[in-house]
Amino acid sequence: MVGMDPNDQARDPDPAQALLSDLRAQIDDTDRKLLRLLDQRIEFALRTARLKPAVTDAGREAEVLSNVRAAAYGLLSAEFVTDLYRAIIEEGKRLQARRPRFGGFQGEHGAWSEMALEQWDANLVPVPCRTFADVFDGVGAGSFDRGIVPVENTLGGSVVEVSDLLIGTPLSIVGEVRVPVRQCLLALPGTALDEIRTVRSHPQALAQCRRFLAHRGLEAQPFYDTAGAARWLMFEGRRGAGVIASPLSARLYGLSVIAEDIADDAGNETRFVVLSRQLHTGRADKGSLVLTTEDRSGALAQALAAFADHRVNLSRIESRPNRGRGGQYTFLIDFEGDPANDDVARALSTLTAQGVSYKVLGFYLAAARPAA
Repeated sequence: MVGMDPNDQARDPDPAQALLSDLRAQIDDTDRKLLRLLDQRIEFALRTARLKPAVTDAGREAEVLSNVRAAAYGLLSAEFVTDLYRAIIEEGKRLQARRPRFGGFQGEHGAWSEMALEQWDANLVPVPCRTFADVFDGVGAGSFDRGIVPVENTLGGSVVEVSDLLIGTPLSIVGEVRVPVRQCLLALPGTALDEIRTVRSHPQALAQCRRFLAHRGLEAQPFYDTAGAARWLMFEGRRGAGVIASPLSARLYGLSVIAEDIADDAGNETRFVVLSRQLHTGRADKGSLVLTTEDRSGALAQALAAFADHRVNLSRIESRPNRGRGGQYTFLIDFEGDPANDDVARALSTLTAQGVSYKVLGFYLAAARPAA
């Protein structure tokens, strides 16, 4: 053909190669989704270990194999599915035999809370929970050995839902963890920043990245969890959507990091507390309590003076409305010291003498601030 460059044909993409690349990308994506679902199945199997007398349950195994054989369809033969699930069941039994301990956290795998839990105790099996209340309930019921919840962020402030749960809980605080939060904008592979129109994440994460979102005109859409938003994007495959989550979420859910460290302040940090059914009995240098004062002028100042008069330093105080009693407030207080410290003991005795209602949430070791 007149005017045709003889090299054009060499530059044209090979349709077969393009299709092959596309199919391989879909296989990789499917493998990643299968692995996340397999993680979930093994986790459920591990949690059943506390609810049955022995690791092996021949009747249940037969039921599972019968169910999957009946569900086999298309290219998956009953024989292949049976062999596959026998291997999965054996792996679950192997892990159950270790009698693992569990730690509950709010969100999906890859959440900052899970990273905090691993920092606290890497031997705990992390169990995702839909809500903060589910974490408290799981620890209280004995389903989890520990729970971890965020209480405050240097940019987003207090997590008020957690504060309200702490006020009413019978659980104890046995430790704390501080985690530097390096929020990232994630999207499906191949997505450019200027293609993104909406961004989903937990309201706290959206608040932490307010300037970044506003500067680029991105619509913030609240979601129940940062990592949950990443998992949603993996399964939904929504082009034009981004999520704010951790680099771990990007790896777990096959997303690309479009922008790093997008929080409004480079010093973004979240403090978490660890929950238990028992009080911490080891070394401690920090305490937390819930305090409710009378509804009269000067009552709070008098209660706080009990700490100042005995040289007990308060590191945090947060007020929450006293539900059902309009105009009254309950206070969450963190202070330095341990129960054996004479100044702390005298301060608490003074509160009792004043008729102040208080509940000690626990004494524990303060977390060291992470290196910048």
